[in-house]
Amino acid sequence: MAASATIAAVAATSSVALAATPSPSPKPAPAAQAMTSLPTAPVEKVIVTYKAKTAEAGSNTAAKTDATAKGAETGESLSFERRLAGGAALIDLGGETSKQDVAEVMAAFRADSSVASVEPDIRAYAMAVTPNDTEYTKQWDLFEATGGMNVPGAWDKATGSGVNVAVIDTGYAAHSDLAANVISGYDFISTSADARDGNGRDSDAKDEGDWNATDGECGTGSKASNSSWHGTHVAGTIAATTANSKGVAGIAYNAKIQPVRVLGKCGGSSADIADAITWASGGTVPGVPANPTPAKVINMSLGGASSTCPSVYQNAINGAVSRGTTVVVAAGNSNANASGFTPANCANIINVASTSREGNRSFYSNYGSIVDVAAPGGETRRATDTPGTVTTPENGILSTLNSGATTQSTENYKPYQGTSMAAPHIAGLAALLKSAKSTLTPAEIEAAIKSNARPLPGTCTGGCGTGIADATKTVNAVTGTTGGTTFSNTTDVSISDNSTSTSSIAVTGLTGNAPAALKVAVDIKHTWRGDLVIDLIAPDGTVRNLKASSGSDSVDNVLATYTVDASSEVASGTWKLQVRDVASGDTGYIDSWGLTF
Repeated sequence: MAASATIAAVAATSSVALAATPSPSPKPAPAAQAMTSLPTAPVEKVIVTYKAKTAEAGSNTAAKTDATAKGAETGESLSFERRLAGGAALIDLGGETSKQDVAEVMAAFRADSSVASVEPDIRAYAMAVTPNDTEYTKQWDLFEATGGMNVPGAWDKATGSGVNVAVIDTGYAAHSDLAANVISGYDFISTSADARDGNGRDSDAKDEGDWNATDGECGTGSKASNSSWHGTHVAGTIAATTANSKGVAGIAYNAKIQPVRVLGKCGGSSADIADAITWASGGTVPGVPANPTPAKVINMSLGGASSTCPSVYQNAINGAVSRGTTVVVAAGNSNANASGFTPANCANIINVASTSREGNRSFYSNYGSIVDVAAPGGETRRATDTPGTVTTPENGILSTLNSGATTQSTENYKPYQGTSMAAPHIAGLAALLKSAKSTLTPAEIEAAIKSNARPLPGTCTGGCGTGIADATKTVNAVTGTTGGTTFSNTTDVSISDNSTSTSSIAVTGLTGNAPAALKVAVDIKHTWRGDLVIDLIAPDGTVRNLKASSGSDSVDNVLATYTVDASSEVASGTWKLQVRDVASGDTGYIDSWGLTF
């Protein structure tokens, strides 16, 4: 298929002015006040290191006896709690203790010739601070509880360091709030008239503008329009420079942006876009130098109408994923089923719908069973407002832009709406995950994002995947901070009428038993889900039912996370999801599932 691809809807134009300040939100400290003093917590325990070859150094019983003796000596209720990894003993002081009492206890230990050292068990605190970027308070999409993506809490553990994100889009319009995070990209527009740079493909990814001078210039129904500087807006959401007392904050603000230009005058061709996917992920493209800095995440906020995924797209995507690159795609902005748009309908991608500040599906966002997850895309106008107007700019997604109507002029910031704005939220999150745990595969990143999403607080007619992505919860899950380690399987398994299908996950590296609150995230695409019985099968063959069949449940798909008491089961081993279709007339497939220990 050689159809052109058009931008996945930017409803705000570069001439739109930013409106008044939105509703109250976290206020960043001025740069001069960003440093705050840490809280003072009472000392409740001390760490005692005994000299080698003493009884207390090798015997917990001896250490317990010594703690009791020191308690009697100082008048405190001391007790041996546990042995630390380095061999030291952790001694509990019996609750909050005054500074004087702590000093007396430590002096008693120091006076003992068998003690090498004693120190208080002090508190440590996360060093993250609210960004001092001047427009951060307007970025509701990052922090607001209702419609935001809960990003700031993830920054204590990951900021995108070491991860390159390719933005396959209109190219890059120079912006000082992005420049430090932009690396060399490539211009893949092969037709010089569309590229507007006097030649075909080259190593300069500069955005030359995508304006149209007259109606009908780009086909029947096309309208004259100014340049969108779309790729720069997308890039700012992912990795705008943060804590620089300027502009906006990026989600993965220590990641690097690789601009890959495919959209120029009248959009871009699928042949150019497919080559860009291959090159960005480190693959070989004839006639193009190898990418010296391949991306581990690709963002494609673009799309065109097509009932199927062209093979040129699918082959390129499959190759990228095989090289370890996560591919994120906008669902589209036609308020229609995303299955009719490509590359949103391709396999091996993360398909992203858009939500509003109120947590509803944005009025323009595509939907459907192929959507994987949702993210803030905003609404710069209400559904009933005149198309092309901007009536609620405070509810859009604010990011880096350029003020030029056709060619580049001065840099600025503007709010846009679109699934084009939602997708880079997920690309930024994917970069955070890859930064936090470099061994994660694209399948594991997708599963983690989907299984840790939260339900939309509003409504989504038609299907918005597993909900609004939660950055903090997802990063915590893959780092084991909360929720433990996630294992997943994203290989599709077909479900036929009156048959049984299974999908397996090999859990390795865990000791002991599974938790009493094992999380089982299930994503099954199947019309009339009441036909299905879903079971979890433990490594020893024990079956736990997750879902029963129901003759009255005619809703499509199973998108749910079940909590199972699996504390009697050994964690490591092969776990299986078993799906039984107990009726005729409807079929489907297991899309993905995961276990969080």
